[in-house]
Amino acid sequence: MYEAHSWLQELWIARETLLSGFLTSIECSALAIICGTVIGMFAGLVLTYGNVWSRLPFRFYVDLIRGTPVFVLVLAVFYMAPALGWQISAFQAGALGLTLFCGSHVAEIVRGSLQAIPRGQLEAGKAIGLTFGQSLSYVLLPQALRQILPTWVNSSTEIVKASTLLSVIGVAELLLSTQQIIARNFMTLQFYLFAGFLFFIINYAIELLGRHIEKRVALP
Repeated sequence: MYEAHSWLQELWIARETLLSGFLTSIECSALAIICGTVIGMFAGLVLTYGNVWSRLPFRFYVDLIRGTPVFVLVLAVFYMAPALGWQISAFQAGALGLTLFCGSHVAEIVRGSLQAIPRGQLEAGKAIGLTFGQSLSYVLLPQALRQILPTWVNSSTEIVKASTLLSVIGVAELLLSTQQIIARNFMTLQFYLFAGFLFFIINYAIELLGRHIEKRVALP
C-alpha cells in the first residue's frame, strides 16, 4: 500500500514531464505517419503506373530506405543535415527520418495492392470514357484501400514504436522523459510499465481508427 501511494505521489510530481513526452511522441508519430502516407501513396502510384524512368528514382528510394534500419536512418538525417548546410532541430530530424521510413513502406503497400487488381479494370474504365484519374479515384483506389488498411495500421504502429529511437538524438519524447524521471526517483519498473501503457493507448487509438475506416469502405 505504501509503495503504491509513493508511486502515485511520484507520478503526480512527474505529470508535466510525462505529459510533455507523451504529446511529443504523438506529434512526431502523427507527423511521420501523415507525411509518410502522402509520400508513400504518390510513390506507390508511380511505381505501379509510371514509365521506367519515372519509376527508377522511387524504386531506389524505397529499396534504400527499406533496407536501412530506422535507427541508422534517424542518426543519418540528424548528422548529415547540418553537414549539408540544412540547420534543423533534433525533433525535425527525427520526424524526417521516420517520415522517410514510413513513406517507403507505404509505397510498397500501395504498389502491391494496386498490382493485385486486374489490369483489365483500368482498360474497362478507359473503354467507358473514364480518364486515368477518374479510373483511379472511382475504380482502383476504393478496391485497393480495403487491402491497404490492415497493413497500413501495422506500419503506423511500428512508427509509434520507432519514435522511441528519437531519444538517442535528444528528443524528449515519452521514453526519454520516463528515463529522466527514473533517474530521479529510481522507480524503474513502475514508470517503464506506465510508459508502455501510454504507448499502448496511442497504438490502440490507431487500430480503432483503422477499424472505423475499414467499416466505412467495406462492401455492403
